[in-house]
Amino acid sequence: MEYTIKKVTIADYDAIYELWASTEQSRRALNPVDDSREGIGRYLKRNPDTCFAAVEEDRIIGVILTGHDGRRAIIHHLCVHSDYRRLGIAAHLVSLAEEALKKEGIQKVFGLVFRDNETANAFWEQQGYSLRTNLNYRNKSLNEAIPAGE
Repeated sequence: MEYTIKKVTIADYDAIYELWASTEQSRRALNPVDDSREGIGRYLKRNPDTCFAAVEEDRIIGVILTGHDGRRAIIHHLCVHSDYRRLGIAAHLVSLAEEALKKEGIQKVFGLVFRDNETANAFWEQQGYSLRTNLNYRNKSLNEAIPAGE
């Protein structure tokens, strides 16, 4: 199977959102503010060189959104269409994002995965991402439209 890689732009938003909406795990991770067109536009403006899409015949089949604060990076969304899984696309996108982060001087990256998403947790383990058990992840929503989570 052949596909190309491109940097994500806001023009890709509708196709990316459709991809996210096609999988239960991605839908669980979305919120109505940060993952809106405006929210993704802000994200891409801050991170224009670290977000990539896999494209087959003008169709986005995979995407990774990765950004940083100048010190640490986070993988916010990684999604591959269910028809294209287990073909190495996700690993390729992760590798591209990691290389882009290295070029920007970033030395450490992390991601958040739902505890019950065994497939994703196994994938990240295969990519060399360790499980941190000595930390508690805490968050606070500053916007009532964004759920605080469990």
